[in-house]
Amino acid sequence: MKGRLHDLLASAVVFLVALPLCIGVAIASGVPPAMGIVSGILGGIVVGSLAGSPLQVCGPAAGLAVIVFEIVQAHGLAALPAVVLVCGLLQLVAGRLELGSYFRAVAPAVVQAMLAGIGVLILGSQLHVMFDATPAAGGVENYMSFPSLLLDIVSGQRRELLYPGAIGVSSLSVIFLWNIIRRHLPGAMGLIPAPLLAVLLGTVIAQLNGWSVTRVTVPTGVEALVTLPSSQTLVRLLEPGVLLSAVALFLIASAEGLLCAAAVDRLHDGPASDLDKELVAQGAGNIAAGLLGGLPVTGVIVRSTANIDAGGRTRLSAILHGVWLTSAVLVVPQIMEYIPVASLAAVLVAIGWKLIDVDVMRHLHARDRGEFAVYALTLTAITLTSLLNGLVVGIVISMLRLAWTASHLEILIDEGPNRIDLDMLGAATFVRVPELTQALEKLPAKRHIRVHFEHLRYVDHAVLELLGDWEEDYQRDGGQVSIEWHELRRRATPVATQRLTGTLTASSRIQR
Repeated sequence: MKGRLHDLLASAVVFLVALPLCIGVAIASGVPPAMGIVSGILGGIVVGSLAGSPLQVCGPAAGLAVIVFEIVQAHGLAALPAVVLVCGLLQLVAGRLELGSYFRAVAPAVVQAMLAGIGVLILGSQLHVMFDATPAAGGVENYMSFPSLLLDIVSGQRRELLYPGAIGVSSLSVIFLWNIIRRHLPGAMGLIPAPLLAVLLGTVIAQLNGWSVTRVTVPTGVEALVTLPSSQTLVRLLEPGVLLSAVALFLIASAEGLLCAAAVDRLHDGPASDLDKELVAQGAGNIAAGLLGGLPVTGVIVRSTANIDAGGRTRLSAILHGVWLTSAVLVVPQIMEYIPVASLAAVLVAIGWKLIDVDVMRHLHARDRGEFAVYALTLTAITLTSLLNGLVVGIVISMLRLAWTASHLEILIDEGPNRIDLDMLGAATFVRVPELTQALEKLPAKRHIRVHFEHLRYVDHAVLELLGDWEEDYQRDGGQVSIEWHELRRRATPVATQRLTGTLTASSRIQR
């Protein structure tokens, strides 16, 4: 009973966090706010009931707002339900095939660049929305046009945007200040979510001053809230572009949701998430979202963290937060229509800023310059083109880097008075045979040469053949060679291992 009470209180906190985010993400995605609320409800009730990560809270995420916006721009709002439906079906199949863990097999630099790129794009677009201005389609255009927007407001050409701007800046200030203050507050005070305070402040300012600003429009009644797919919507599934968008959404939503589940596991002491079960649950949620006209759902770290911090212990807290969202939109939708869009945009600006994690950049730069280069190039590609194109660039670059690393061989030669030490670092494969041959041929004759393999990760049969033949030739000419063949046992391919154990004879080597 005590656990149920903890879940009940946690669900209330998550509801207060989720409500402004559902509406804000919908606006950032370029769709009606009702679609965000529908997804919040489904993320809580449907995904929460089936989840493999019980303490994770799913719903519309700022991380998906960018790709949803791109899909709507490319194919129109009418195609979105079909895209979400196919995304859910793919997730369901992938979960049943136990492919959940494979979505975490992405280079960390690409994942971090994806999150930072989402932050850059959200920040650029929502800065405009915070002033009731219409954002451009691209990230670069948004940043380049923002100074002129501010200049127009200050010069009086667009003075009407001063009021939503004041609301947005005030809301943004509250978010940053409250996140600093709440750490030092005792008890339940620290659980009050900053987005809720920002929205309340913006609403009060707009109402007290009677300012004419853009406000949220929420439909009343289930009929207006839910949009069932038509035959025309399902026909869109035959379009290659729509199917490609669905696959892209499937990959991004799944990766984000499962990475979020892994992050949630680090926040509590309970059992680890079942990623395959979680993927099935998110697939079911997205199938429902596609059929009922909602945004795609995935794991949301902001809500999940709020759930755990507020004492959530089971999946009941996530389910109940969906129930509270349903009650709010059915019972008091008129109250939500007082909310200024500028306040919701400020919430998303804060989220975008948080996604651009400078500490991650510093860590990558200090740990591995190559990884940092992948990060920087991926982030640049996302900013200059789109989220999907940037991710493709990042994955290709990381694969090329992996191929280079897997085949890279560094040969170090230390010539001393009594012997020459030859050390190989990296991977000794057939593609490095010419390079290794040249290095061996340049060694002076009739010396004692010791070959080291401590830093060699891998060796294949071609290199092993070369070393064996060179050893015989060099010693025949009066030199002395010490090769640590035992060091190769752990690094050699199965065929190369035969050479080490003596089962691969000279005649069989010639036949090869």
